[in-house]
Amino acid sequence: MSGKLLIEYPTKADGAALWRIARDSAKLDLNSPYAYMLWCRDFADSSVVVSDGGEPVGFVIAYRRPGDQETALVWQVAVDASQRGKGLAGALLDELFRRLVPRGVRYLETTITPDNEASIRLFTSFAKRWNAACESDRLFEAADFPADGETHEPEDLYRIGPLRLA
Repeated sequence: MSGKLLIEYPTKADGAALWRIARDSAKLDLNSPYAYMLWCRDFADSSVVVSDGGEPVGFVIAYRRPGDQETALVWQVAVDASQRGKGLAGALLDELFRRLVPRGVRYLETTITPDNEASIRLFTSFAKRWNAACESDRLFEAADFPADGETHEPEDLYRIGPLRLA
């Protein structure tokens, strides 16, 4: 690793690496490799990837809500184990929203399970850095998820905003 980190929009070529980072996190709901490759093609303008010497080491994938273009929903945030503890997840969120706010995004939404303290800290600290309100409410109950032999925690919706550039 070179130590020179670069935050950019993802490209199709980043999809497999994003899948690997998500898989290795052992925390995220893992989507198929195909989903990450499509995400990097279809939602690249609302996502960011950070690379170290050309190798992806973290990402934020998000999309603008179809019925509410002022809101971007952050789907996943992941950082490779080699880069954790450096504030990179927060830096990725900040950079993404520095790019989205001038294009009309005013709110960040994400869902977090109630037991995911690290994600709760990440997003509440984002709200503080951006001097924005942060509200949360239950979006999906555990019973809303399919009974496929695995249990899923409830998901709380966090809404942060309005967002403005300083």
